[in-house]
Amino acid sequence: MPNDDRTQAGTPRTAPAPDAPFPVCAPEPRDPHDPSSGRGLRGGADGDGGPPGAAGAAGADVPGGAPGPGAAADGGAGPGTEGGYRAVFRVREFRAVFAAHLLSLLGVVVSELALTVLVYDLTGSPLLSALTFALGFLPYLVGGTLFAGVADRYPARRVLVTCDLICAGCVAVMVLPGTPVGGLLALRCLVASVSPVFTGTRMAALTDILGEGDLYVLGRSLLRIVSQSALLTGFGVGGVLLAALSARGAITITVGTFLCSAALLRFGTRDRPARTGGDRGGALLKESLAGARIVLADRRIRALMLLFWVPALFVVAPEALAAPYADEIGLGPAALGLLMCAMPVGHIAAELYAGAVLTPRVRSRIVLPVAAAGLLPFLLYGIHPGMVPTLVALALAGVGAAYIIGLDQWFVDAVPEELRGRAMTLLTAGLMTVQGIGMALAGLAAEFVPVHLVVAGSGAIGTVCTLLLVREVRATATASGPRTELRDGADRHMTSG
Repeated sequence: MPNDDRTQAGTPRTAPAPDAPFPVCAPEPRDPHDPSSGRGLRGGADGDGGPPGAAGAAGADVPGGAPGPGAAADGGAGPGTEGGYRAVFRVREFRAVFAAHLLSLLGVVVSELALTVLVYDLTGSPLLSALTFALGFLPYLVGGTLFAGVADRYPARRVLVTCDLICAGCVAVMVLPGTPVGGLLALRCLVASVSPVFTGTRMAALTDILGEGDLYVLGRSLLRIVSQSALLTGFGVGGVLLAALSARGAITITVGTFLCSAALLRFGTRDRPARTGGDRGGALLKESLAGARIVLADRRIRALMLLFWVPALFVVAPEALAAPYADEIGLGPAALGLLMCAMPVGHIAAELYAGAVLTPRVRSRIVLPVAAAGLLPFLLYGIHPGMVPTLVALALAGVGAAYIIGLDQWFVDAVPEELRGRAMTLLTAGLMTVQGIGMALAGLAAEFVPVHLVVAGSGAIGTVCTLLLVREVRATATASGPRTELRDGADRHMTSG
């Protein structure tokens, strides 16, 4: 069950992200999420078709004449003066995508918890139970790299519905009494492999629904907010369900959420042709790897992608070490829950403020400064603070994720339309992978260094790495000029620099 935005850059994928052990097959990353995160579609001028970015896109489907996707992109009237998030919800197709995302996320969070409990009940092994969570990370890189071509080769609606149905089928097999533990883990890997394809396809398809301007940015922001909110409520809902149902019974709920998501996407969104043509020859694997090479070979796109990934590598350290840190400073289980919630709360508040109050121009201006400072609150861990200062530091780190909303616009501007699905699938896969690596490295370091120093060190090292990356992003903006040329096979594609 894929995640999109629970794992969005800058915000931890908090073991359910944007953007999740069970991927969010109707969700980054996460976005994650995007990357985002993490563990996290199509539309046009009238909300049913037409050229993305056309004047007044979504206008006919937006009562009251909401601005087109590119409105206010020049920093004029901000989202708050033109409806902001309300304008996004006026687009009929986005409402279907949003509802599908919400259903899937809730199902994913519940199923993650229930599957972990089920594996522990069957084996009595803490290792296998923990491995159930880890398997939500590992297949992301494989699926996101080897199957990325699916996002551009086939129509988006077909890809998304198929991903949901695959996930529903896998979960249906999981709940069968005779399914062995090895089968449960293998099915989890399969679902996790599908997740980046789903999330990348949806991210790219949102540009068809909302255009490539501010409505797209706000739509992505809404999906991230939902993903982060799911982290605050999902485990509580899962706990209640597990008190009333067996683990298999709780997992069964996810089958329904995926089927409902598939139905919403099938009947609530418009079918559009594939970006590269469904009859295009060549092996899918070759096309996927070629797309990854082209994307990563472009200096500007690579720098922007790393700006999603690098902070995410370090920001997960407090989450990964929350339990040992709570023990280190003598806090109980209730305090541990607060520590896990503080960063998502900060992220949600910052995302809402940036999307509802700041103009597109201001959001663009704060990307690099906020990204550079986003990990600095972790330095407070160095003095071994008590609970309240720690909560403040975590909330501030969550606020630092506000840079992503502006970075989303830069990224979609930089990637050619023909590569957009592959680029966003790769972005999602990378977000999930680096967060898994970050958690593992934090845990390894904590075997030799006190937990509070590990978190402080992640803040220091992460800030240095991010500053170097900020310098590179500035350089690519200057060096690439207004447009950067890419080659995809025999075709020449142009992308904003």
